[in-house]
Amino acid sequence: MRAAVLEGPGDFRVRQLTVPKPGLKQVQIRVEGCGVCGSNLPPWEGRPWFKYPREAGAPGHEGWGEVIAVGSEVSLVPAGSRVSFLSHHAFGEIDVADEEKVVPLPAELDGTAFPGEAIGCAINVFRRSHIGKGNSVAVVGAGFLGLLLIGLAANAGANVTAISRRQESLDRARLMQADQTRLWTDDLRLDEQFGVVVEAVGNQAALDLASRLTRERGRLVIAGYHQDGPRTVDMQLWNWKGLDVVNAHERDPAVYVEGMRLAVVVVASKALDLNPLLTHRFPLDQINRAFSLMKNRDAGFCKAIIEP
Repeated sequence: MRAAVLEGPGDFRVRQLTVPKPGLKQVQIRVEGCGVCGSNLPPWEGRPWFKYPREAGAPGHEGWGEVIAVGSEVSLVPAGSRVSFLSHHAFGEIDVADEEKVVPLPAELDGTAFPGEAIGCAINVFRRSHIGKGNSVAVVGAGFLGLLLIGLAANAGANVTAISRRQESLDRARLMQADQTRLWTDDLRLDEQFGVVVEAVGNQAALDLASRLTRERGRLVIAGYHQDGPRTVDMQLWNWKGLDVVNAHERDPAVYVEGMRLAVVVVASKALDLNPLLTHRFPLDQINRAFSLMKNRDAGFCKAIIEP
Protein backbone atom coordinates (compact mmCIF):
# COMPACT_ATOMS: atom_id res chain seq x y z
CA MET A 1 0.00 0.00 0.00
CA ARG A 2 0.96 3.64 -0.42
CA ALA A 3 0.90 6.10 2.47
CA ALA A 4 2.20 9.60 3.08
CA VAL A 5 5.03 9.92 5.60
CA LEU A 6 5.88 13.35 6.99
CA GLU A 7 9.68 13.17 6.83
CA GLY A 8 10.26 16.74 8.01
CA PRO A 9 8.69 20.21 7.92
CA GLY A 10 6.85 20.71 4.62
CA ASP A 11 8.01 17.33 3.36
CA PHE A 12 5.47 14.54 2.95
CA ARG A 13 6.83 11.59 0.96
CA VAL A 14 4.65 8.83 -0.45
CA ARG A 15 6.08 5.44 0.56
CA GLN A 16 5.30 1.82 -0.24
CA LEU A 17 4.51 0.14 3.08
CA THR A 18 3.18 -3.12 4.46
CA VAL A 19 -0.60 -3.22 4.70
CA PRO A 20 -1.67 -2.89 8.37
CA LYS A 21 -3.65 -5.87 9.67
CA PRO A 22 -6.67 -5.41 11.93
CA GLY A 23 -6.47 -6.55 15.54
CA LEU A 24 -9.13 -8.64 17.22
CA LYS A 25 -11.47 -5.66 17.75
CA GLN A 26 -10.39 -3.62 14.76
CA VAL A 27 -11.50 -3.17 11.17
CA GLN A 28 -9.36 -2.69 8.08
CA ILE A 29 -10.53 0.12 5.82
CA ARG A 30 -9.81 1.00 2.20
CA VAL A 31 -9.59 4.77 2.52
CA GLU A 32 -11.68 6.80 0.08
CA GLY A 33 -10.54 10.13 1.43
CA CYS A 34 -9.27 12.10 4.39
CA GLY A 35 -9.81 15.74 5.19
CA VAL A 36 -6.89 18.07 5.82
CA CYS A 37 -7.45 19.70 9.21
CA GLY A 38 -6.11 23.04 10.39
CA SER A 39 -4.62 21.21 13.37
CA ASN A 40 -2.48 19.23 10.88
CA LEU A 41 -0.71 22.40 9.79
CA PRO A 42 1.74 22.88 12.71
CA PRO A 43 3.35 19.42 12.28
CA TRP A 44 3.71 20.11 8.56
CA GLU A 45 5.14 23.58 9.15
CA GLY A 46 7.39 22.34 11.96
CA ARG A 47 7.56 23.21 15.65
CA PRO A 48 10.45 22.62 18.08
CA TRP A 49 8.52 19.91 19.93
CA PHE A 50 7.76 17.74 16.89
CA LYS A 51 9.95 14.79 15.98
CA TYR A 52 10.34 13.39 12.46
CA PRO A 53 9.61 11.24 10.61
CA ARG A 54 6.02 10.93 11.78
CA GLU A 55 4.17 7.63 11.65
CA ALA A 56 2.88 6.57 8.25
CA GLY A 57 -0.42 8.26 7.40
CA ALA A 58 -0.17 10.71 10.30
CA PRO A 59 -1.62 13.14 11.16
CA GLY A 60 -4.61 12.30 8.99
CA HIS A 61 -7.65 11.85 11.25
CA GLU A 62 -10.67 12.74 9.10
CA GLY A 63 -10.94 9.51 7.12
CA TRP A 64 -13.79 7.63 5.51
CA GLY A 65 -13.92 4.55 3.31
CA GLU A 66 -15.02 0.91 2.98
CA VAL A 67 -14.40 -1.83 5.52
CA ILE A 68 -12.55 -4.65 3.73
CA ALA A 69 -11.68 -6.93 6.65
CA VAL A 70 -12.59 -7.27 10.32
CA GLY A 71 -10.97 -8.76 13.41
CA SER A 72 -12.36 -11.97 14.88
CA GLU A 73 -14.08 -10.17 17.77
CA VAL A 74 -15.75 -7.47 15.67
CA SER A 75 -19.54 -7.84 15.68
CA LEU A 76 -21.10 -4.50 14.73
CA VAL A 77 -19.31 -3.44 11.54
CA PRO A 78 -19.35 -6.04 8.75
CA ALA A 79 -17.01 -6.06 5.78
CA GLY A 80 -18.45 -4.04 2.93
CA SER A 81 -19.73 -1.28 5.21
CA ARG A 82 -19.01 2.27 4.21
CA VAL A 83 -17.84 4.17 7.28
CA SER A 84 -16.31 7.27 8.74
CA PHE A 85 -13.64 6.50 11.29
CA LEU A 86 -11.39 8.02 13.91
CA SER A 87 -7.70 7.24 13.57
CA HIS A 88 -4.54 9.27 13.11
CA HIS A 89 -3.04 7.50 10.08
CA ALA A 90 -5.59 8.10 7.31
CA PHE A 91 -3.28 9.74 4.74
CA GLY A 92 -2.85 6.41 2.99
CA GLU A 93 -4.63 3.77 0.98
CA ILE A 94 -5.38 1.38 3.85
CA ASP A 95 -5.92 2.09 7.55
CA VAL A 96 -7.17 0.24 10.62
CA ALA A 97 -9.45 1.55 13.35
CA ASP A 98 -10.95 0.26 16.55
CA GLU A 99 -14.52 -0.95 16.06
CA GLU A 100 -15.73 1.53 18.69
CA LYS A 101 -14.26 4.40 16.64
CA VAL A 102 -16.05 3.52 13.42
CA VAL A 103 -19.34 5.13 12.39
CA PRO A 104 -21.41 3.52 9.59
CA LEU A 105 -22.58 5.79 6.79
CA PRO A 106 -26.15 5.38 5.53
CA ALA A 107 -27.18 4.97 1.91
CA GLU A 108 -28.13 8.66 1.77
CA LEU A 109 -24.40 9.45 1.90
CA ASP A 110 -23.30 7.01 -0.82
CA GLY A 111 -20.70 8.67 -3.02
CA THR A 112 -20.41 11.61 -0.65
CA ALA A 113 -17.10 12.78 0.80
CA PHE A 114 -17.49 12.65 4.57
CA PRO A 115 -14.66 13.92 6.82
CA GLY A 116 -16.62 12.78 9.84
CA GLU A 117 -14.22 13.82 12.60
CA ALA A 118 -14.20 17.41 11.34
CA ILE A 119 -17.99 17.63 11.19
CA GLY A 120 -18.28 15.86 14.53
CA CYS A 121 -15.90 18.43 16.03
CA ALA A 122 -18.27 21.20 14.93
CA ILE A 123 -21.23 19.30 16.37
CA ASN A 124 -19.48 18.95 19.72
CA VAL A 125 -18.47 22.62 19.81
CA PHE A 126 -22.05 23.56 19.00
CA ARG A 127 -23.44 21.37 21.77
CA ARG A 128 -21.14 23.02 24.30
CA SER A 129 -22.08 26.48 23.01
CA HIS A 130 -25.71 26.06 24.11
CA ILE A 131 -26.95 28.15 21.18
CA GLY A 132 -30.71 28.18 20.75
CA LYS A 133 -33.62 29.96 19.17
CA GLY A 134 -33.50 33.72 19.47
CA ASN A 135 -29.84 33.94 20.56
CA SER A 136 -27.76 36.71 19.04
CA VAL A 137 -24.62 34.96 17.82
CA ALA A 138 -21.42 36.17 16.20
CA VAL A 139 -18.95 33.73 14.66
CA VAL A 140 -15.47 35.19 14.26
CA GLY A 141 -13.86 33.26 11.43
CA ALA A 142 -15.63 31.63 8.50
CA GLY A 143 -13.34 28.77 7.60
CA PHE A 144 -14.63 25.21 7.50
CA LEU A 145 -15.31 24.98 11.24
CA GLY A 146 -16.80 28.46 11.48
CA LEU A 147 -19.08 27.84 8.51
CA LEU A 148 -20.40 24.60 9.99
CA LEU A 149 -21.10 26.41 13.26
CA ILE A 150 -22.89 29.19 11.37
CA GLY A 151 -25.10 26.58 9.70
CA LEU A 152 -25.83 24.79 12.96
CA ALA A 153 -26.64 28.04 14.77
CA ALA A 154 -28.92 29.18 11.96
CA ASN A 155 -30.73 25.83 11.99
CA ALA A 156 -31.27 26.26 15.74
CA GLY A 157 -33.09 29.56 15.14
CA ALA A 158 -30.34 31.93 16.28
CA ASN A 159 -29.67 35.27 14.62
CA VAL A 160 -26.16 34.80 13.25
CA THR A 161 -23.54 37.35 12.23
CA ALA A 162 -20.48 36.01 10.40
CA ILE A 163 -17.20 37.92 10.60
CA SER A 164 -14.24 37.15 8.34
CA ARG A 165 -11.28 38.84 6.67
CA ARG A 166 -12.23 37.22 3.35
CA GLN A 167 -15.25 38.30 1.33
CA GLU A 168 -15.56 34.88 -0.31
CA SER A 169 -15.82 33.31 3.15
CA LEU A 170 -18.66 35.70 3.94
CA ASP A 171 -20.33 34.68 0.68
CA ARG A 172 -20.18 31.07 1.86
CA ALA A 173 -21.53 32.15 5.24
CA ARG A 174 -24.62 33.46 3.43
CA LEU A 175 -25.01 30.00 1.85
CA MET A 176 -24.93 28.60 5.38
CA GLN A 177 -27.82 30.95 6.28
CA ALA A 178 -25.93 33.68 8.16
CA ASP A 179 -28.29 36.60 8.76
CA GLN A 180 -25.58 39.26 8.61
CA THR A 181 -21.95 39.37 7.49
CA ARG A 182 -19.16 41.77 8.43
CA LEU A 183 -15.82 42.10 6.68
CA TRP A 184 -13.10 42.05 9.32
CA THR A 185 -10.74 44.90 8.53
CA ASP A 186 -8.07 46.42 10.76
CA ASP A 187 -10.39 49.32 11.54
CA LEU A 188 -13.51 47.20 12.12
CA ARG A 189 -15.74 48.77 14.77
CA LEU A 190 -18.92 47.03 15.81
CA ASP A 191 -21.18 48.74 18.31
CA GLU A 192 -23.37 45.65 18.54
CA GLN A 193 -22.74 43.17 21.35
CA PHE A 194 -23.73 39.51 21.12
CA GLY A 195 -25.06 37.03 23.64
CA VAL A 196 -22.83 34.27 22.25
CA VAL A 197 -19.58 34.83 20.38
CA VAL A 198 -17.70 31.91 18.85
CA GLU A 199 -14.00 32.40 18.12
CA ALA A 200 -13.24 29.99 15.27
CA VAL A 201 -9.84 31.15 14.01
CA GLY A 202 -7.24 30.22 16.59
CA ASN A 203 -5.11 33.36 16.83
CA GLN A 204 -4.66 36.28 19.20
CA ALA A 205 -6.45 38.86 17.07
CA ALA A 206 -9.57 36.69 16.78
CA LEU A 207 -9.61 36.06 20.52
CA ASP A 208 -9.33 39.80 21.20
CA LEU A 209 -12.12 40.66 18.77
CA ALA A 210 -14.40 37.92 20.11
CA SER A 211 -13.84 39.19 23.67
CA ARG A 212 -14.83 42.72 22.70
CA LEU A 213 -17.97 41.54 20.90
CA THR A 214 -19.36 39.51 23.79
CA ARG A 215 -21.91 41.43 25.81
CA GLU A 216 -22.07 41.57 29.61
CA ARG A 217 -22.95 38.13 31.03
CA GLY A 218 -22.53 36.72 27.55
CA ARG A 219 -20.84 33.49 26.52
CA LEU A 220 -17.45 33.44 24.79
CA VAL A 221 -16.86 30.11 23.05
CA ILE A 222 -13.30 29.30 22.04
CA ALA A 223 -13.47 26.91 19.10
CA GLY A 224 -10.26 27.94 17.34
CA TYR A 225 -7.27 25.64 17.70
CA HIS A 226 -4.55 27.63 19.48
CA GLN A 227 -1.41 25.58 18.90
CA ASP A 228 1.28 28.16 18.17
CA GLY A 229 2.09 29.39 21.66
CA PRO A 230 0.62 31.21 24.68
CA ARG A 231 -2.20 33.72 24.46
CA THR A 232 -2.94 36.81 26.50
CA VAL A 233 -6.45 37.74 27.58
CA ASP A 234 -7.89 41.07 28.68
CA MET A 235 -8.83 39.80 32.11
CA GLN A 236 -10.10 43.23 33.12
CA LEU A 237 -12.59 43.09 30.25
CA TRP A 238 -13.57 39.47 30.94
CA ASN A 239 -14.01 40.21 34.62
CA TRP A 240 -15.95 43.43 34.11
CA LYS A 241 -18.35 41.78 31.68
CA GLY A 242 -18.73 38.67 33.82
CA LEU A 243 -18.24 36.42 30.80
CA ASP A 244 -18.84 32.69 30.69
CA VAL A 245 -15.85 31.31 28.78
CA VAL A 246 -16.13 27.87 27.19
CA ASN A 247 -13.11 26.06 25.79
CA ALA A 248 -15.16 23.94 23.45
CA HIS A 249 -12.73 21.32 22.16
CA GLU A 250 -13.23 17.77 23.33
CA ARG A 251 -10.46 15.32 24.15
CA ASP A 252 -12.41 12.16 24.99
CA PRO A 253 -12.42 9.84 21.92
CA ALA A 254 -15.88 8.54 22.89
CA VAL A 255 -17.24 12.10 22.73
CA TYR A 256 -15.56 12.59 19.36
CA VAL A 257 -17.29 9.50 18.03
CA GLU A 258 -20.65 10.58 19.45
CA GLY A 259 -20.23 13.88 17.59
CA MET A 260 -19.49 11.93 14.41
CA ARG A 261 -22.67 9.88 14.83
CA LEU A 262 -24.70 13.05 15.22
CA ALA A 263 -22.90 14.54 12.20
CA VAL A 264 -24.07 11.61 10.06
CA VAL A 265 -27.67 12.32 11.03
CA VAL A 266 -27.38 16.05 10.38
CA VAL A 267 -25.74 15.71 6.96
CA ALA A 268 -27.86 12.77 5.80
CA SER A 269 -31.00 14.77 6.62
CA LYS A 270 -29.64 17.64 4.49
CA ALA A 271 -29.70 20.02 7.44
CA LEU A 272 -26.10 20.87 6.47
CA ASP A 273 -24.76 21.02 2.92
CA LEU A 274 -21.05 20.21 2.72
CA ASN A 275 -20.72 20.73 -1.03
CA PRO A 276 -19.84 24.47 -0.95
CA LEU A 277 -17.20 23.81 1.73
CA LEU A 278 -15.19 20.91 0.24
CA THR A 279 -13.43 23.04 -2.33
CA HIS A 280 -10.25 21.11 -3.23
CA ARG A 281 -9.38 17.45 -3.81
CA PHE A 282 -5.87 16.11 -4.25
CA PRO A 283 -4.35 12.69 -4.91
CA LEU A 284 -1.95 11.35 -2.30
CA ASP A 285 1.17 12.38 -4.20
CA GLN A 286 0.04 16.02 -4.12
CA ILE A 287 -0.49 16.17 -0.37
CA ASN A 288 2.17 18.86 0.12
CA ARG A 289 0.32 21.04 -2.35
CA ALA A 290 -2.86 20.63 -0.32
CA PHE A 291 -1.07 21.74 2.84
CA SER A 292 0.53 24.70 1.10
CA LEU A 293 -2.87 25.78 -0.18
CA MET A 294 -4.34 25.55 3.32
CA LYS A 295 -1.47 27.54 4.80
CA ASN A 296 -1.72 30.33 2.23
CA ARG A 297 -5.53 30.34 2.07
CA ASP A 298 -5.44 30.82 -1.68
CA ALA A 299 -8.46 32.24 -3.44
CA GLY A 300 -11.40 29.84 -3.42
CA PHE A 301 -10.02 27.65 -0.65
CA CYS A 302 -12.12 26.35 2.24
CA LYS A 303 -11.35 22.66 2.80
CA ALA A 304 -9.04 20.18 1.08
CA ILE A 305 -9.39 16.43 1.05
CA ILE A 306 -6.85 13.80 0.07
CA GLU A 307 -8.11 10.93 -2.08
CA PRO A 308 -5.65 8.02 -2.10
